[in-house]
Amino acid sequence: MQRILHLIGTVDPAAGGPTEVIRMLVKHAPPDFESEVATIDDPFASFLHEMPCTVHALGSARKQWYVPALRDWLIVHRDRYDGVIVHGLWEYTGVAARIALHGKVPYAVFPHGMLDPYFRRAHPVKHLKKCLYWLTEEYWTLRRAHRVLFTATAERDLALLTFTPSRWRSAVTPIGCESPPPYTQEQGDAFAAAVPGVAGHRFLLFLGRIDPKKGCDLLLDAFTAPEGAAANDPDLHLVMAGPDSNGWSQQLRQRLVTSPFADRVHWPGMLRGDAKYGALASCEAFVLTSHQENFGVAVAEAMAASRPVLLTFPVNIAQEIADAGGALVEADTPRGVSTLLQRWISLPSDERVQMGVKARKMFEERFDMPRNAQAILRVFQHEAEVPSGSPVEGTS
Repeated sequence: MQRILHLIGTVDPAAGGPTEVIRMLVKHAPPDFESEVATIDDPFASFLHEMPCTVHALGSARKQWYVPALRDWLIVHRDRYDGVIVHGLWEYTGVAARIALHGKVPYAVFPHGMLDPYFRRAHPVKHLKKCLYWLTEEYWTLRRAHRVLFTATAERDLALLTFTPSRWRSAVTPIGCESPPPYTQEQGDAFAAAVPGVAGHRFLLFLGRIDPKKGCDLLLDAFTAPEGAAANDPDLHLVMAGPDSNGWSQQLRQRLVTSPFADRVHWPGMLRGDAKYGALASCEAFVLTSHQENFGVAVAEAMAASRPVLLTFPVNIAQEIADAGGALVEADTPRGVSTLLQRWISLPSDERVQMGVKARKMFEERFDMPRNAQAILRVFQHEAEVPSGSPVEGTS
């Protein structure tokens, strides 16, 4: 029996994709694997019980970066595990893993897109601070890792451009999702209850965090512009579904105050369970206009539901899906997103159906998580392939 520990700052579902990746890795682990999670969440957090395995919550109600209890706990319990996967960067979890595990238990790091050069451009002041932390701490966490795991070749290659030095042992390990359950009336009812205003209408679905990185403003403007998608397709609606931890949705809604199309944009918040499956099954297409996306679990979820996906190029798997015929892709600019929606509106219905079929086919071939999880978890059992052919790749 192989015992794997997943190490992450929080398993709060509202925090985004890494929590869902861990949940799927745990759920779809091979029979000879046992999984646990260690986090710096408050032990009394209500969402801890949603994880399908033992969770060791070592934080407190007061959120703080430095949590020496995590390092001490790892030192005491490290011999129980055959490998540790650190999810995400810039938290004490990585430092604690390096201090407690290096030379004792192999650990891998899943950056989950946090090494993308986009963040350097979008937040230059914060990037300067990260450069100092990179040189003293984060780089050495990656340099001493058994593997640094990337979900796509584009993510792996972009990661080399953000900081210097950048040398580590990498492996590309696609993630994905599980197939949705068969459609039921309960799913349709749950979605209708969450978004009553869209009943009887065709709609595009955005499913993700309401965050500037996701390009929500580009999507909203392209949909509601005087000559935008809503004007050119009178029955088409837009559902903007997702958590909003920064309150940005209020600013976005304010932009619609004078728009004649405001009642065709819906803000249900985060959709989960039957409501989410109902949304995926009912939407005409899924749309994600991100400025940066290392993978996009929601993209795979839409493909699993046989939905065409409308994406921007910074979604690292976008071109791959487009080449397979399951996506339309444009630039993450006002003109690009406007063109993206207009291309969809102009597409004949039979071609839309075929896009959905091809999206599902690619999901089965590339993004089926039950199969991919096995390859990810076995990274500690053998020498994973290093794409460059050298023991350590990167730049110094």
